[in-house]
Amino acid sequence: MRVVVIGAGVVGAAVAAELAARGARVTVLEADHPGAGTTANSFAWINSANKEPEPYFALNHAGMRAHDELAGEGAPWFFPAGNLEWAVTDRHKEVLAGRVARLTARDYPVEWITAEQAGKLEPDLAATPSDAVFAFFPHEAYTLPVLLLSRLLGAARDRGVRVVGGARVTAIEHGPAGTAVICADGGRYVADTVVSCAGRWTQGVAELAGAHVPMADPDLAGSTTVGFLATTAPTAARLSRVLTGPRLNVRPDGGGRLLLQALDLDAAADPATPYAPDGEIATDMLARLPEVLNAAEGTVVEKVRVGQRAMPGDGFTVAGFPATDVPFYVVATHSGITLAPLLGRLVADELHGHESPLLKDFRPGRFTSGEVLPHRLRHAVRASSETGAPVLRDGSGMTGASQRAGWPGAVFHQPRPATHRPGFSPWSAGRLCSRAP
Repeated sequence: MRVVVIGAGVVGAAVAAELAARGARVTVLEADHPGAGTTANSFAWINSANKEPEPYFALNHAGMRAHDELAGEGAPWFFPAGNLEWAVTDRHKEVLAGRVARLTARDYPVEWITAEQAGKLEPDLAATPSDAVFAFFPHEAYTLPVLLLSRLLGAARDRGVRVVGGARVTAIEHGPAGTAVICADGGRYVADTVVSCAGRWTQGVAELAGAHVPMADPDLAGSTTVGFLATTAPTAARLSRVLTGPRLNVRPDGGGRLLLQALDLDAAADPATPYAPDGEIATDMLARLPEVLNAAEGTVVEKVRVGQRAMPGDGFTVAGFPATDVPFYVVATHSGITLAPLLGRLVADELHGHESPLLKDFRPGRFTSGEVLPHRLRHAVRASSETGAPVLRDGSGMTGASQRAGWPGAVFHQPRPATHRPGFSPWSAGRLCSRAP
């Protein structure tokens, strides 16, 4: 089997490595360089704690286990030290209690701990109000995403995968001899199947194949697709895991550095704007750091960047063939770091004819069938909306991008009219709503 994978982030690398392990001849086409998209600009927290509804939880929980299997007895990119979250307001306590109860019912490891126990986990944890409550999620982890990418892409190359950088795809043409992927530099790559792992560029790549996979606008300032990340210079504070505080999320970032995230600031995030390491955003995050860690005096920020998320139009993972008679498979997900090793296996299974039950609710056909979400997902999203629990969470889950953008179910791109091209089945875009019904 000849396969062209479009995109050399963690998902594309995982898919390529797994396909090559099963004997496929794989070429990976990357428009820039490996990891240039979302991979290197992620908080990279591996979890399923607030991935709702249940099918999305199950997919991400399986993704966590796949990371454990990939890392084996230990790996320099993977740190399964858990996540410590604490709440001080009544509303945060209520949401946290609901999450703990829900996860306990699903056998997801979580426990209430005391402030003293939290201090033993993290000796440099800052003092908290006496009525603060702590929840510990021991099986969660973080990864250093570029090291993870190097592991996956290295395995792919070891298995004979060809990785082509600077290969921006401009056309996808189907014919009797296979599917040709054509690049701006004139390169032409013929395959039996094309797999798009193009991240936030998925919509444009899918359109080249005649498919409709709407993505939230990754360049829209203040939207759910963008968020600040600040990296500090090395500091002597002790930290070994993800901390999700009321106003700041922190994790180690290698070499004594810390990675900072404050979701409520993301309303000001603009990918087109540079942010100085001594500017307002960095200063605000550093002012919050003593609320999370002691012994961080004198910490400075080295870099502030705006991460841009690969967000399908309804917020949920996309995986599958948009049409049964076209050898074009698409993968897009907001949870790429958590899901990459798992998706590598599942996509390889599906290209070999074995459909995954974990992916059955996440097919791209939902965008052209007249429903924004499969019935089970749509019902669960509506229930989550009615209880006030956020559907998406990459930090504390209390405020931030998901609520600002009007989630759940927000769709940012208008549907493309159905088209018919020679060799394609006509796809009807259906009617996409601005919010799940």
